[in-house]
Amino acid sequence: MKARYFIPLALATLTLLPGCSPKGASAGGELELQNVSYDPTREFYEEVNAAFVKKWEADGKGKIKVIQSHGGSGKQARSVIDGQQADVVTLALAGDIDVIAKQAKLLPDDWQSKLPDNSSPYTSTIVFVVRKGNPKGVKDWADLIKEGTQVITPDPKTSGGARWNYLAAWAWAEKEYGGDQAKTLEYIKALFKNVPVLDTGARAATTTFAQSKIGDVFLSWENEAYLIEKQFPGETEIVYPSISILAEPPVAVVEKNAAKHGATEAAQAYLQFLYTDEAQEFAGKHFYRPRKPEILAKFSSKLQDIPLVTVDKDFGGWEKAQKTHFDDGGTFDQAYGVK
Repeated sequence: MKARYFIPLALATLTLLPGCSPKGASAGGELELQNVSYDPTREFYEEVNAAFVKKWEADGKGKIKVIQSHGGSGKQARSVIDGQQADVVTLALAGDIDVIAKQAKLLPDDWQSKLPDNSSPYTSTIVFVVRKGNPKGVKDWADLIKEGTQVITPDPKTSGGARWNYLAAWAWAEKEYGGDQAKTLEYIKALFKNVPVLDTGARAATTTFAQSKIGDVFLSWENEAYLIEKQFPGETEIVYPSISILAEPPVAVVEKNAAKHGATEAAQAYLQFLYTDEAQEFAGKHFYRPRKPEILAKFSSKLQDIPLVTVDKDFGGWEKAQKTHFDDGGTFDQAYGVK
């Protein structure tokens, strides 16, 4: 069985706006707001942060800096539980924020009711990125288990994006095999047999595929797929499978940390800003799916309408999905051969 190994770029990184230092509190009359986020949101939040700072200061609220931290979503959640001073979290899936609420008691269990749309101001889905010309002829999930086709996806134990990938693949197989769980698990085993490396997060997996040129097909966040296309012009193509999953990356104020830092008002305003027309336009620009239909419509030529399963309807919610598939001894461990 292949051993997991991690490329150094998979490590979580801090991206600071000019002049920032990672203190997570007021310093010298300037408020610091720390956003602990998942891997592929760097570029989106850089633009959001600049606009939010401008608005906050124009509203007479004083000086503010926003600190970004990025990594695999599960790994980022663990860092907050272990003491990283996040004022807000903007992670890949609700289950990761639930863990923070349950284990660290830093925010209430009903955190998802605090903002519209289950506290998910934008959505995404999972698509395939292939080499130019699609030499392996990858068109749908069935093609991922063909002999000689290398598939790049991160580790579901540490990456929220990888868990979306996994559940999308599971949903296709379950439909393909008429609900036969044994055959579905065999498909997942065959899929991961074709995975040569499990990075800890989606951005590291992007580096593996696009920069290191490993693999034939990359299971990717939709927004990350278009970023690859932009950064490596003429080298890749995007393939939309017959079915995928509605990914709802949620956001939340880490209430105890924000209160300790005197940043509660700023943290709430920051997340509410994500629902404004300006931030929704940023979401579409960076190939996330805006919640506002009229803004989403502007990006419909790129963000294709395809059938999407949901975690709540098709997997019984994140708590059940996590226990069934990703906890120790779950289907992923069975598929990957973890003892």
